[in-house]
Amino acid sequence: MQSINPMELSAKENYYILTGSIIPRPVAFVTTLSKEGVINGAPFSYFSIVASDPPMVSISVQRSDGNMKDTARNAIDMKEFVVHISDESYIHKINETAKELPYNESEIEYTGLTSVPSTVVAVPGVKEASIRMECVMEKYIPLGATEENPACELLIGRIVQYHIHDELFQEGRIDPKKLLPVSRLAGNNYEKLGEIFELKRPK
Repeated sequence: MQSINPMELSAKENYYILTGSIIPRPVAFVTTLSKEGVINGAPFSYFSIVASDPPMVSISVQRSDGNMKDTARNAIDMKEFVVHISDESYIHKINETAKELPYNESEIEYTGLTSVPSTVVAVPGVKEASIRMECVMEKYIPLGATEENPACELLIGRIVQYHIHDELFQEGRIDPKKLLPVSRLAGNNYEKLGEIFELKRPK
């Protein structure tokens, strides 16, 4: 077994190890609204649950060449965003939104996704998602490098409204076989839902 000091590796080398090891990762498709009213949409696989009481999720938005990405800037400015769970039905359009567009252009319009009004927040969601979560900003934390030049913005959103397709939601539970979630592996590789098995926790 190799023992490697991450401080001796480049950012790209660390990225390859992390994204190849921490798999599969759920993909959050996040919409935000700019101050000018432009709807931004982008996928993020540095995404997880923070808490259930109150319900909160986290999204780490990595900087690009030291510059804050539109998702982080808009979420911080407006203090709200919408998280969508990626699934097989619209993953190709989600992938298209990863293209870097000018700040004043909407990835939603570019890809032909359908915007829908939210119930609590001002940020629209997209109709194609089977599950979406309206979030208000609980906290954001710049992390890495220095405080003046962080490597990422960690966004923690408190969920204020769920939208879930009826066919997925039975007796308070989500049916993963009907959701058909898509997860991220390394490089350009993604994964569909595979074999499901049960392990009961020891008492």
